[in-house]
Amino acid sequence: MSLLIVGSIAMDSVSTPHGKLERGLGGSAVYAGIASSFFTKPRIVGVVGEDFPTEYIALLKKKKCDLKGMQIVPGGKTFLWKGRYEGDMSSAITLDTRLNVFEFFKPELPRDYRNSEFVFLANIDPELQLNVLDQLKKPKLVLCDTMNFWIEGKRDALLEVFRRSDVILVNEGEAFLLTGRPNLIRASRDLLEMGPSHVIIKKGGHGAFIASRSDYFCVPAYPLDSLKDPTGAGDTFAGGLIGFMASRPRMVDSHFRRAMVVGTILASFVCEEFSVKGTASLTRAALKKRIELFHRYMKIPRVEI
Repeated sequence: MSLLIVGSIAMDSVSTPHGKLERGLGGSAVYAGIASSFFTKPRIVGVVGEDFPTEYIALLKKKKCDLKGMQIVPGGKTFLWKGRYEGDMSSAITLDTRLNVFEFFKPELPRDYRNSEFVFLANIDPELQLNVLDQLKKPKLVLCDTMNFWIEGKRDALLEVFRRSDVILVNEGEAFLLTGRPNLIRASRDLLEMGPSHVIIKKGGHGAFIASRSDYFCVPAYPLDSLKDPTGAGDTFAGGLIGFMASRPRMVDSHFRRAMVVGTILASFVCEEFSVKGTASLTRAALKKRIELFHRYMKIPRVEI
């Protein structure tokens, strides 16, 4: 089924205890698009400048990404982000952000994109997310991401996005900021009252949690012995999740559970390399093997007391 992804396309410069990367391919739409490409042909909507490398465009096309919705601004410069990770690399230290053409980004969906059945609204201004929703016909599932900046600065617009979304994706801090409740279960209940049928709360290196009105499920992070660069892990998780859902014949809680596992495993691969190298070079066989291994790690023997 058709999948639309709207978000940033960027070039990232990153340093971690394990090395450095200069002007690597990044952005929420990119990480999510490559992850979802294992299950569908994602339609990418974003903006870049004339300086965006042709090899990055070739890579996205090789990964089956439909780039008809990617705007290239003549004479413009692509969104640049520079950051550093230290210690356990649980959070990034932003050193420089240059929005460039992304500052004036206004998503315009090509006509055939408007019938997209699955939609991932990555972390952008909620007013732009609403504009995208207004251009769509009847999507089956809308997944929305956000961040503290929009929660504090454009809460009303964000809550309208939540009302029109099926799944919202936040981290622990954002869940607590939105609800005022320092408890995942209570926070998830409050978030469900805002409109979505499912709420996913990311817990970073501790995995993720999904709640619906009838079910809860918690998946741990995949145990890695080599963590090079966590940039894009959350967007990779989201892309893998919604890409998997788009490949299913119907939406049920058991499919959401499987999608959580798929997203988690794809995120583990992206963390093992800089930029998108971990997923761009990934084979379906290697993905399947790690999923099977993860199932074995999580298997809980029956407990009788």
